Amino acid sequence: MRGVLQYSSPTGGTDRALRVVAIGGGTGLSTLLRGLKQFVPVHERRRTPREGSTPRIGTTTMIGDLSAVVTVTDDGGSSGRLRDDLNILPPGDIRNCMVALSEDEHLLSRLFKYRFDQGELEGHNFGNLFVAAMSGVTGDFAQAVQMSSQILATRGRIFPATTANVTLAARMDDGSIVEGETNITRSKKTIIELTLEPSGADPLPETLEAIANADLITLGPGSLYTSLITNLLVRGIPEAIASSKATRVFICNLMTQANESLGLTASEHVEKTLQHAGGRKLFDYALINTAPISDELHAKYAREGQEPLVNDLDRVRSLGVEPITGNFLHEGDVLRHDYDRVAQTLLTLCLTQAASVN
Repeated sequence: MRGVLQYSSPTGGTDRALRVVAIGGGTGLSTLLRGLKQFVPVHERRRTPREGSTPRIGTTTMIGDLSAVVTVTDDGGSSGRLRDDLNILPPGDIRNCMVALSEDEHLLSRLFKYRFDQGELEGHNFGNLFVAAMSGVTGDFAQAVQMSSQILATRGRIFPATTANVTLAARMDDGSIVEGETNITRSKKTIIELTLEPSGADPLPETLEAIANADLITLGPGSLYTSLITNLLVRGIPEAIASSKATRVFICNLMTQANESLGLTASEHVEKTLQHAGGRKLFDYALINTAPISDELHAKYAREGQEPLVNDLDRVRSLGVEPITGNFLHEGDVLRHDYDRVAQTLLTLCLTQAASVN
C-alpha cells in the first residue's frame, strides 16, 4: 500500500483526480476524513505526515473533490441547546468534520473543542457557537457551513444530510416508539426500525450531484443507527447511492456499541443498513478489520459490554458485498480506525476497480 498512487483515466493518463463522497457522522466520519484529506492537494505548502504514518503521495493529485455528507439529528449537549434556542441544525458533527479537514488542524482542534466551563456559555463548544453565529450572519445553515469551511481552509466540502429540522424516532423490540437521538441511544431496548419525523426530508442538490459524480462513496464508520442509517432516511440519498457507478464501500466498526449494535455481527451491520435503504444494493465492498485487539483494550471495552465485531465473512458475501479485510486498528486510550491505512486501502480499491473496468 505504500508509495505513490495514481489514477489512470480512460484515456490512459493521470489528468483527472478522484471524486470522493464520505457519508456518516460522529468521530467515525471525522477520523476517516483525516486520512482522505492527505490525498487532497495543498496549494500553499506541504504538510509533514503524522509520525509513523503511511507516506503521503508525491506530486500526483489523488482526490480532486472530497465531500462529506453529515448527519444532523443530534439533540443533546451543546448542539441540542443551540438547536432549541436558535432553531438551527445541530452543528456538533459538522464542527468535527471542519476540524478534521482544516489546514491547521492542531490549533483549530484546540479552539473548536474548547468548552466553556462557567457562566451562561457553560457546556458550549466554541466551534458550535462559531457555526451558529455564521448561520445567523448568512441566514442559511448550509451556506454557513460552506462559508465556515472557506474561512478554515478545509480541504473538502461539507454538506448536512438535510437542512430540514428532523427528529429521529425508533420502533423498539417491545413495540414502543422512542423519539429523539439522545433518548434512543440511552434506551436499553433493541432498535427494530428507525425513521425521521417528519418523513420526506430532502437533501441538498449539491449532495445528490456529488454522489452522482463520485468515483468512491463510503458509509461509516460510526454509530450504526444514529450516525450512519440516519443519512439513508433522507429522501433521494439511498436512491442516488444505489444508481451510482462509483466504488461503494461500507466501513464496518471495530466494536459493537452499547444501545445500538450489541451482539450484531459484521453482516448484520450491513444488513440493517440495507433494510433501511429499502433493500437497495448500496455497497460493493465492506472494509472489515480482522486484526486482534490488545488484551488491555479488549478488557476495557468488555467492562462496558462491548466486543469486537464477529466477522462472518461468508454471510457478508451472501448479501452481495465483498469483504476487504486487514489490520485497520489504531490503539491509544481508545480504539480508532487507522485513518492512513483505511484511506490507502480505499483509494487502492477504487483505482483497481477502475483499471479493471477500463
